[in-house]
This record gives sequence, C-alpha cells and structure tokens, in this order.
Amino acid sequence: MSRLPVIVGFGGYNAAGRSSFHHGFRRLVIETLDAQSRQETLAGLAVLMKRITVVDGQYRSPEGEPLTLAGIESRYAREILDSTLVRRIEKQHLDVDAAYWQKNLSLAGVDGQPLGFVTSRKQLPEPLPASWSVEPLDNGEVRVTLEGGVDVRVDSYRELPVKSAGQLPTGFEPGELYNSRFHPRGLQMSVVAATDAIRSIGLPWKSIVDHIQPDEIAVFSGSIMSQLDENGFGGLMQSRLKGGRVSAKQLPLGLNTMPADFINAYVLGSVGTTGSVTGACATFLYNLQKGIECITSGRARVVLVGNAEAPITQECIEGYGAMGALATEEGLRQVGGREDVDFRRASRPFGENCGFTLAESSQYIVLMDDALALELGADIHGAATDVFINADGFKKSISAPGPGNYLTLAKAVAAASQLVGIEGVRERSFVHAHGSSTPANRVTESELLDRVAGAFGIEGWPIAAVKAFVGHSLATASGDQVIAALGTFKYGILPGIKTIDRVADDVFREHLSLSTRDLVLGDRQMDVCFINSKGFGGNNATGVILSPRQTEKMLKKRHGEAAFAAYLAKREQTRANAEEYDRNARLGQLDIIYNFGNDLIDDQQIELGTDGIQVPGFSQPLRFRKDERFADMLD
Repeated sequence: MSRLPVIVGFGGYNAAGRSSFHHGFRRLVIETLDAQSRQETLAGLAVLMKRITVVDGQYRSPEGEPLTLAGIESRYAREILDSTLVRRIEKQHLDVDAAYWQKNLSLAGVDGQPLGFVTSRKQLPEPLPASWSVEPLDNGEVRVTLEGGVDVRVDSYRELPVKSAGQLPTGFEPGELYNSRFHPRGLQMSVVAATDAIRSIGLPWKSIVDHIQPDEIAVFSGSIMSQLDENGFGGLMQSRLKGGRVSAKQLPLGLNTMPADFINAYVLGSVGTTGSVTGACATFLYNLQKGIECITSGRARVVLVGNAEAPITQECIEGYGAMGALATEEGLRQVGGREDVDFRRASRPFGENCGFTLAESSQYIVLMDDALALELGADIHGAATDVFINADGFKKSISAPGPGNYLTLAKAVAAASQLVGIEGVRERSFVHAHGSSTPANRVTESELLDRVAGAFGIEGWPIAAVKAFVGHSLATASGDQVIAALGTFKYGILPGIKTIDRVADDVFREHLSLSTRDLVLGDRQMDVCFINSKGFGGNNATGVILSPRQTEKMLKKRHGEAAFAAYLAKREQTRANAEEYDRNARLGQLDIIYNFGNDLIDDQQIELGTDGIQVPGFSQPLRFRKDERFADMLD
C-alpha cells in the first residue's frame, strides 16, 4: 500500500504577488472575485509593493492617512494592477531602451601620422603590444605612440527588441526582507518563497520535525538557468572582461542546485534527502516526481518541492531572442495590428502570437504522507499522485516540440481514470496547458490535447494557460500552473486566457474548451487537474493533481470515518494558525526564515550505533531500515 502525497502547504512569489492563501491566484481572476477577497488581495499587494504602510495594524497612506480596504481599492487599484503580471520591463532589471553594449572601434592616426595618447603607467596592458612605444612622463604617466592602428572597445547602448517580462510586483524586493548580502536574486526569491510555503502550513516546523526521523525530510529544488546576475555566474563570467575581479561567492552561489542548498542550510536545517533534477521548462514537474516517489515509497514523510528562476537579465533575453523564441516589440505590433504595443498582452497562449515572455518566479509546495497529515491535523489542499516524463526520441531540432508529450498526457489521463473513474475525468477534470505563447506550441499542444481528449471520450475539456498572466518562468513554470490549479479547486473559477481576443484559427479544439473570459464553474466541481509541460530538448512531463474534495474522499476510505473526524477536529487549530500568518503577511509581516550560522550540528556529538544514528538537535533517532530488496538472491 503506497502512502498518498498530500499538499499541506504552498507559497511563493511571481508576477501576481504572494502565492500562499491563493493571493496570486486571486490576482489572476480579480475581475471575477467577490469584493472582500478582491480588496484583501489588493491591500496585501499595496503593502508588498510599498504603496502603503501599516502602523499599529492600520493601513496608512504615505501621508499617514488611515485607509480602509475599500479606500485602498478606490485609490490604488489601477496602479497595483498596472504594476503586476506581465508588463514592460522595468529599469530595476535593465533599461531595454538603452541596454549596455561594447562596440568595436578601429583607431588610426590622421594623414598617416602615428597615433598617440597619454595614460597612467599602471594602466598599460601586459605584455606591451610590439607596435607600442612608451615614453615616461611625470606623475607616473606615460606617452604611448602606436605604429599603425589599434582596435578598442567603447561603451555603447542599444535598444532591445524584447521589452516585456513577467516581473515581481513593482516595489517588492525580496532581498530587503532578510540579510541577503551578495545573494543572487534567484536565491533571494527561494528563501522568501520557501518561507511562505512553510508558514502557510499552520504547524510549527519544529513540531513536524519532532514527529519524524531526521532523514524523513526531503528537498528538491533548483533553477535551469543557474544564477546569472552579477552575484552569480553572470558576474563570474563578466568580471575579467570588465576589468574586475572574481569574488569567492560568485561561482558557488551561481550553481543551479543552490536553491535546494540554501533551503536546507538556512531555512529548514534539514539533514534529509536533497537534490535538483533539471528538465528545461518541465523542471518543476521533474522535481515533483522525485517528491512523489519519496512519499509513496516511504523514504520521506515530508518533502518541499519547488524552483526559483530569475532570468530577466540582458544575457537571457538576448539568448532566447537570438533563437527567435521571445515576443519582440515589432512582432507584437504585427500580431496586434496597431502601432502602439500593449506589453501587458505580450504572452498570448493559443491566440495570434509571436513568441513567449520570460518571467521570474519562485514557487514551493509542501508534500506530506497521508498518515502524518492526519496525525498532525495538517490542512490538505489536494494531492499529487503522479508525474509522467517522456523524451521525444530522435530529433531534428533540439528546441522543437516532439511526440513525447503524447505519452506523458495519455498516461496521466489513464492514471487519473483509475482514481476518479473515466466519467470523473470526462466531467470533472481540466488542464493547465504549457501554453508558452509561441506559434508552434499553440498548434502542437492543442493538437495533442484534442487528440488525447478524443481518445478518452472527453468533450469540452476546459483548458487554462497561466503564462498569459505571469509569463514563462522556465524551471518554475509548472509550479505557477500548480498554484493556479489549487486556486481553481478553492474558488471554482477557471482563469480565462484574457490576453487574447480570440483563439487562433490553426488551434485544434474539436474536443477542447478555451475561453477568453474567466469561467465560473458553479456546481461543476473539479476533481483533477493535469499539469502539462513541454521543454526544450524533449523534456516532456504531465502531472496529476487531485482536488481537496477527492483527496478527503480517499482519506476517509483508507483511514475510516472516526479517524477522519478526529483529524478534522485537529485541523481547526492548524487553520487558525495559518490564517494568522496570512493576516500578518497582508500587513507586511512576512517573518522570513533565515538561520545563518544558527543551531549548527557538532558532528562530534553524533551518536553512532548498529541500529541507527542520533543526530544532535533532532528528537527522533535515525533508524537503519531493514533491506529486503535482494533477499531472494542471498543465502
């Protein structure tokens, strides 16, 4: 009997804001929300973005004027909405109208005369070029005479053709929330996002750890682009060419595994399993598969799964742009058929589009096995039962879509049918499509979805595409999709693809339902979401996420009505604790976990035995497990 991986916490930050308690999801469907939910989310964003402050629990304007929720909405709603989701790249990332360049320049003397200049002796190159002659001057200066010409590089600035991205809400800087000196942006985001997920559980982390063995915690996290800003690999690669020095931190902090390492070392203090599986745009699902396997096999009882990606750098934009993968200003102008470009509609899944839109995001979910969740009274937001991964076979183009996604999606639908029945899949499932907003994806993925739907007898299969709002966050992309799926389970709203006016003519949709407006499901309760991802190189994955309703139904079946009733009683306090964190977070009290150098383990105090290990700081001993895998092969 396998343990069921249930989702007991989730959190993070992307262009829609804070993910825990569905605030990021609320931003996606804010036009369709009730007034109370809408105003709470707007107020939380206003604080996060430093538009307003909180004094003694009271919202206040910059001038010190008290504000109600309704007052915040009427005064700041337009500014908040304009400063979230996909939009024109803001200058805290880079100036897309004047991006830094170095231009090659060939210099020669006038009328065949030698070229000369005066400089400091310390600035002379080593070794001195053969065509240079040097004459000493006063004050450590020299006069240099060149026979012939010389090539130099001079600072220059150019306009970037790509001008849109999914950016964190304007004014929100994760590095300001803790002592983040020299941390690349992606690692800053992983610390604050992991904290949000852990705080959302509503149970003290110490109490969870005290119930399990030290090695029954696992963390799977990473970033496919590594850390490419000046504090990571970007600074490492650029420093010598810019005349600077490499720091001792740039290389280690640039590693793509570092989000997991930071979480273990500074957030959780975990000594359990850790790792980072990279699979291009399907990376979150690759890590989720590892988490599911750890839970179902019993190797771990609690798993934190997620990713952090901060790719809004000039190098990333130019790299993906050189592939023709990104939506450019001119491309958007042609697609929109008008001179002025609306960068908020740059990401256009399944509509007339011209490329995807890069985004930054960090998302985490906390998995727990069903028995532990019931024992602790954890709040259950759903379950992650399967992730299927398949490659494309032989390829002509490494970046082109391929057949592997047919295998992953079909297997996912077949697996879900065994859990909720084929009628359950036909009537109560939806898909969060990869929906990258490229012309190739809208055709190939829609054909895939349509053919699989037809094969399983699914009609009007609801399709969502969260990249329309938050852009493509690469490693974290499927995390954005999972967070949005949990929001649909909670609120009964499926986000429409609101950045397009209509579905493109070449999209396959005989068996699909794609809407440009939010779909209020009403009495039609969804029980399954398929999270689909198509990555460069043939990295295809499809995950199966069950609703809280379906998960609770399965838990009652396994554990019995009496045990489930006892669990519900415990859950009340958990929910109260979690709601207190949400209230505080809306007031700007995010309480970031960053334990630098605290509670270090003295390895001399580790007690070793033949039955297990006692690790200092952990209540439970680590018990060696009996291994019977190869019993039939032994004497």
